[in-house]
Amino acid sequence: MSSTSIDDLLSFEEERPAPVERSRGGRAGQVLRTLAGVAAVVVVLVAGLRVVGLRVSLPVLVAGVVALFLVRRVVAALAPPPPPRSGSRGPAADDDGTWNWGARDALRAAINGWERPLDWAGKDRERFAERILPRIGELADERLRQRHGLTRESDPERARALLGDRLWAFLSTPSRRPPSPRDLAAIVAELEKI
Repeated sequence: MSSTSIDDLLSFEEERPAPVERSRGGRAGQVLRTLAGVAAVVVVLVAGLRVVGLRVSLPVLVAGVVALFLVRRVVAALAPPPPPRSGSRGPAADDDGTWNWGARDALRAAINGWERPLDWAGKDRERFAERILPRIGELADERLRQRHGLTRESDPERARALLGDRLWAFLSTPSRRPPSPRDLAAIVAELEKI
């Protein structure tokens, strides 16, 4: 029997952001590049203003350009991370501007973790017995462990009494066919009563 718990089945870990690469030259190089950028923009602005026939105080112009560079840097630092490249639900061109409730949602990931195998095993008895039945057994063991401090393996008599005959028989003897959705809903309801 696997040692997967309900918390493992329902957990979802966010992708960690890629480490920010430091530019070559360290902090001093970054400051020098910024100053060179400010100087270049100031020179272009002074030349453009003189062509038009306007004169602006050089310290005011430098302060304005530095302020713009600072605002640009703050906005870049506060911008949300770019969307993940892999694992997206659809092409980016289909984005209509509404919130994508399915993206990076732990509950949706947990539901999909159950939905796909249930769909695959819906008509195949062997697949149901090998994929779904162990998961349901793990859920039953986890409920028994959390609520009563035992598992089916540690105290079978008491576990059988707590689970009930129907659920015990379902978990211990594989059926000839996968249960219908109605039967599966009844089994889940019995599991929730534990």
